[in-house]
Amino acid sequence: MRLPVLLAITMLILPVVVHSAETPLSLTLNEAIRMAVEKNLDVRAELYNSAQFEADINRNRAIYNPLFTAQTNYSDSTTRTAGTSTPVSTVASAFQLNAGLSQLLWTGATATAGFTNVHNKNDKLTYDYWQSSLGVTLTQPLLKGLGREATEVNINVSRLSKDASLERFNSRLMSTVAQVRTEYYKLHSLREERDVKKVSLELAKKILSDTQARVKAGVLPAMEVLNAEFGAVTREKELIDAERAVSDQSDVLHLLLQLDPGVGSMQTVDQPSRERFDAIESEAIQKALNRPDVREQKRNLELNELQTKYFKQKTRPELTLTASAQLTGLDTTYQRNLDRAFSFDYPVWSIGLNLSYPLGNDAAENEYRKSRLKTEQISLQLRSLEENTTKEVKAAIRGVVVGFKQIEVADRGKVFAEERLRAFIRKNEVGLATTKDVLDVENDLAVSKSNQIKAVVGYANALTIYWQVTGELLDRERVRVVEAEADKLYSATH
Repeated sequence: MRLPVLLAITMLILPVVVHSAETPLSLTLNEAIRMAVEKNLDVRAELYNSAQFEADINRNRAIYNPLFTAQTNYSDSTTRTAGTSTPVSTVASAFQLNAGLSQLLWTGATATAGFTNVHNKNDKLTYDYWQSSLGVTLTQPLLKGLGREATEVNINVSRLSKDASLERFNSRLMSTVAQVRTEYYKLHSLREERDVKKVSLELAKKILSDTQARVKAGVLPAMEVLNAEFGAVTREKELIDAERAVSDQSDVLHLLLQLDPGVGSMQTVDQPSRERFDAIESEAIQKALNRPDVREQKRNLELNELQTKYFKQKTRPELTLTASAQLTGLDTTYQRNLDRAFSFDYPVWSIGLNLSYPLGNDAAENEYRKSRLKTEQISLQLRSLEENTTKEVKAAIRGVVVGFKQIEVADRGKVFAEERLRAFIRKNEVGLATTKDVLDVENDLAVSKSNQIKAVVGYANALTIYWQVTGELLDRERVRVVEAEADKLYSATH
């Protein structure tokens, strides 16, 4: 069965082109997010929970399905009865044909309409007659089980469970989008760091070549060649490690996006943002208190409050009103029997009350107390979640502020490292710095470039965390959850 499109993404994105293994896959962040929300197995699996709760809703609505019953029975007996002189044989037969239709009402009442037909025959008592009745019976609870809330409790529980499941799907989807952003920018940073290693290796090779020429000319001692060779070999190893890290991270994204195994190496197109983002704490907290996991907990609280009310009602006595009315007929032929029944000359009606109440009622009382305790527990868990949410928002805001400052520091560090390298190259040219000194300073420059890359990506990750804890990440990435997709999944299952 083909899974329907899980999500509608209200954004303009270029179509994803399938690439061969020989052609690198250039991927924008929007394309990566789209592929993840449509293909990621964990996201797809989570949607099945909502579809299952839709099945529960419809199953529980079946309490309003009318119930039709039909019964037929024939009996024939020959018996001997001891008389005053000789035993007497009696032949008797009976035939029944009954039908009924019952319907549950939202008040908790059950209405039943029935049509009964009985034919009795006895050769010794010389009777042979038909007896029919058409009647209606209403059974209405007056205390326990009264009203729509009690009647439809399982329907409402299933509906609230589905709502909570959709919120949980939102949370799963938000986590997936956050993971895509993090892994996408991580691949970007690893590729950038690999490029830094390449530049560093090229510079080390140039230093080695210059050093060899100067040693050959007798300007530098032979030991300097060893230092230069060691620096080049070290950077070559670092480049190999960087290449492996890029490949490993590419595999992570392949799995996350469920890409075709034939897709080649991945190229990140989008750069992480360096723009300053200013967050207002009060607004951020307000948004966070409406994020999916908080809404899910609120749905759970609402569900348990509903169940608590239901269990409270179950502690009441069971008082039932029963009323019935019938039209009856009796005659030797079936037609005249029916004529008498529908003549309204022989009505039968009754009304009564039935009361039952277990002395002590411990079972119902403890069900109610357990549900009450569960509701209070969830209420406390919700308060704890809201307090933790507030703490997470404050920490996320600090992370954004610090992340932006780290970019500024890393930028300055790179500028200083470049200046130092130029200075040491000039010193080396006039013999005031050794080759090892130049290589050490060049390594410092490579580290400062790496720090700059990490700072920019760290800032992007801090923004991801902030938008995730405030619950606005899906809106930021223009991803919209469509509840109908779970219903389509349910409808497509046969």
